[in-house]
Amino acid sequence: MKKLLIYLRDYKKEITLGPLFKLLEASFELMVPLVIASMIDKGIKLEDKSYVIKMCMILILLCVIGCVSAITAQFFAAKAAAGFAKKVKRALFDNIQSLSFADMDRIGTSAMMTRMTSDINQVQTGVNLTIRLLLRSPFIVFGAMIMAFTIDARQAFIFLVTIILLFLVVGLIMGWSIPKYGEIQSRLDTVLRLTRENHTGVRVIRAFGLENEEKDKFHKSNDLLMQLQSFVGGISSLMNPVTFAILNISVAYLIYKGAVYVNIGELTQGEVVALYNYMSQILIELIKLANLILTITKAIASGNRVQELIELKSSMEDGTLCGFAETEDHVVFENVFMRYEGDSEDSIENINLIVKRGERIGIIGGTGSGKSTLINLIPRFYDVREGNVIIDGENVKKYKLEALRERIGIVPQKAVLFHGTVRENMRWGKNDASDEEIYEALRIAQAEEIVKGKENGLDHMVSQGGKNFSGGQKQRLTIARALVRKPEILILDDSASALDFLTDKNLRKAISEMKDAPTTFIVSQRTSAVHDCDKILVLENGVVVGMGKHDDLLKTCDLYKEIYDSQYKKEGAV
Repeated sequence: MKKLLIYLRDYKKEITLGPLFKLLEASFELMVPLVIASMIDKGIKLEDKSYVIKMCMILILLCVIGCVSAITAQFFAAKAAAGFAKKVKRALFDNIQSLSFADMDRIGTSAMMTRMTSDINQVQTGVNLTIRLLLRSPFIVFGAMIMAFTIDARQAFIFLVTIILLFLVVGLIMGWSIPKYGEIQSRLDTVLRLTRENHTGVRVIRAFGLENEEKDKFHKSNDLLMQLQSFVGGISSLMNPVTFAILNISVAYLIYKGAVYVNIGELTQGEVVALYNYMSQILIELIKLANLILTITKAIASGNRVQELIELKSSMEDGTLCGFAETEDHVVFENVFMRYEGDSEDSIENINLIVKRGERIGIIGGTGSGKSTLINLIPRFYDVREGNVIIDGENVKKYKLEALRERIGIVPQKAVLFHGTVRENMRWGKNDASDEEIYEALRIAQAEEIVKGKENGLDHMVSQGGKNFSGGQKQRLTIARALVRKPEILILDDSASALDFLTDKNLRKAISEMKDAPTTFIVSQRTSAVHDCDKILVLENGVVVGMGKHDDLLKTCDLYKEIYDSQYKKEGAV
């Protein structure tokens, strides 16, 4: 949590002036009991109305100045806390973006979302209240005790004993609570993960009739969170009744001893009232301090989780090369093995492949055969466990990730569009792309008529996730987005699965006829999508069981022939 405080360094003025104005308000508040005591002893006792009115005006003035000071302090505290949260969110988001896919797989989406939202909001609240109250409450507590000593030292010892007892109670509860709130946030991660999975997969859940099982799983996780929150909340809630009990006993004893001293003439009635008011101020401020400490406890637990993720460095070390030699052997796989973190077996094994510049490579195989894993090594989404992936004569690990990925156009399995206009989505591929460049990419991707059919053309708004487009339309638009940048390497990861055969054929033909056509990798489960490729890889359980052209594989690779025959009988001749 301490390392997060560097994000407050641009708000030195706010974190200085905020507490100062709060202390100014507190100083005026400490003067109020003395004014009231003087009003009782000199005004009311002597029936001096003008003096009473004068003291009332002073009280009103103190109230107005205190109110202005409090509002000013709140403004500075809110500005600093909001700015702090903005900078922390930016730093956290930037670091998450720098993490490798393996790191993200290990951490989990739900954990990252909880830290970005709930945890940072908790820290922001803690910073806001700390600036406002962390100095004010102790200042009032000890200030009231000192003022009590100026009135009567014997009575003031009651204040001293009370404050020591209260700080013991607060310290014990806080020391116990901090680690527990960290555990609560961890369980919140689990609840958020289940919620996200159920919302995104609701159609699948209903299709398999597993609503009750998913409800039971969620309720179980939610109940565990509730039980821990109830237990921690129960312990933390002891703070208020215990502090009230100690303070009320102190007040009762203070009034009793005050009455004795007034009766024997050693204290005035106004002084007893002032002592009572100071004790009441201590009561109010310690309740505020107790709640502040609970908030700070939660903020520290959340801050530690945020700091842990901000400090997490990518397991993938960036390279230094930005230039490319443009060799004839464009992409080369040399004895490549790859294993996902936590797995006991390799996902792909001993892959050897040489791809010439401009070639079209088809990759086919059953589900889970390692097709996506293989092509994910080209833009270096994951690193190989053993072997080398070489682009233009250099290992991909030597290139800067940004420079490497700028030369690659990727269309993932799941077509993802973002909220905004079609033009804005297309410019993800190239920031400064002109409308002509966008329409050229749309024509190649067989998506031009989709956009021109919309009333606003490129200015047509895409809803979140592209829900106002069909599956096939989204796939064509994502292909166009990749083509806008005119990539040297184009990866189509089963990205035409929702297209009809004619559109798919026209798409592949248009890509092959592009000027300076890219080296293309086509991942598919359709033999019709890869049969025209210069080279086809057939994968089974991460191993290449066949490599060559379509006609050769029909004779030499049983798995490819089996896939082809099963589809040929269903689909007809290609």
